[in-house]
Amino acid sequence: MPVLTRDQKSNMKLWFCTFLLLVQFELHMVSAMLPPNPVKDLVKPLGAPSILSPRDYLSLSYYHKTCPAAEEIIHRKMKAWFLKDYTLAASIIRLHFHDCAIRGCDASILLNHRNSERRAYASKTLRGFQVIDEIKAELERKCPKTVSCADILTAAARDATLLLGGPFWEVPFGRKDGKTSIAKEADLVPQGRENVTALIDFFQERGLSILDLVVLSGSHTIGRSSCYSFMHRLANYKGTGRPDPTLDRQYLRNLTGSCKWSSNLVNLDITTPKTFDVEYYNNLGKKKGLLSTDQELYSDPRTAPFVSAFTDQQPDLFFNQFAASMVNLGNILVYTAPNESEIRLDCNYVNPAPSKKGNPPRRG
Repeated sequence: MPVLTRDQKSNMKLWFCTFLLLVQFELHMVSAMLPPNPVKDLVKPLGAPSILSPRDYLSLSYYHKTCPAAEEIIHRKMKAWFLKDYTLAASIIRLHFHDCAIRGCDASILLNHRNSERRAYASKTLRGFQVIDEIKAELERKCPKTVSCADILTAAARDATLLLGGPFWEVPFGRKDGKTSIAKEADLVPQGRENVTALIDFFQERGLSILDLVVLSGSHTIGRSSCYSFMHRLANYKGTGRPDPTLDRQYLRNLTGSCKWSSNLVNLDITTPKTFDVEYYNNLGKKKGLLSTDQELYSDPRTAPFVSAFTDQQPDLFFNQFAASMVNLGNILVYTAPNESEIRLDCNYVNPAPSKKGNPPRRG
């Protein structure tokens, strides 16, 4: 048997990872196209939990009869905001992730009350709430009490990706809006300083794979981060008295000059910050990942093969898998009883309780 060179082994490893990604994507697309089985859906094993899978109640045709213009309205509004401020597109994608990461995709991040997720420390740099409010207001005029805020945010994230040059995918609809939003739960969302093990655990607890982690991290090909999220890398990294050694030296100098204040903003992708592409992965190989949670994906043996598969490849592989992983993200749903979910009339607040008719006053 001939002995393979190091380059040949590296090429075989890259080919194998790419092949696995393509197989997984094809299986996802085939599964998504399969028609529902009404008999199977009605018959559940004895003792099975009463938690439904997304396919049980999400549908691509959910609003075809009740609000056929829903997607057109969402896209038109998103495009109008994008033309005014392109940075809002990345903000909407991030807002969608923060929503789905806590209590599933139920628009709980949009609730605006004391001690809600929106008021949490981890949420203080979130943007795009006004965009969702404007879309919701028009949908309420067109189709009152029909389209949930959770569905609006999910579709808006897809359209935001598309406007930045990313892929299109079909969004299944039918989510309901939750009534519970707790600030301390929002602080569980990764903030850019976690290790890879913590990230993998966070994603797997929500039904997402290591592949989903690497692919969804690729959304950092656009958007910005506050300096606070990575300033620990610039000096005295892990108590060493020196910067993070995995940072390119020139990149380190640039970041140090840009971060006079922790609230300053820096592009997540130093190369093509306004375009949805694979440069994020190429940057990791050049020690130019902005967040430590980004750069560690390149070196950790559990995630590095997937990063390598996307590096220097045509964008189709990344685009196809990003679409699949965003559907997986949008399918993070927590089953709630009917009295715990609703179609909000205003995305900022739960609906007012129905008024009860009082007893007629007594006479005499």
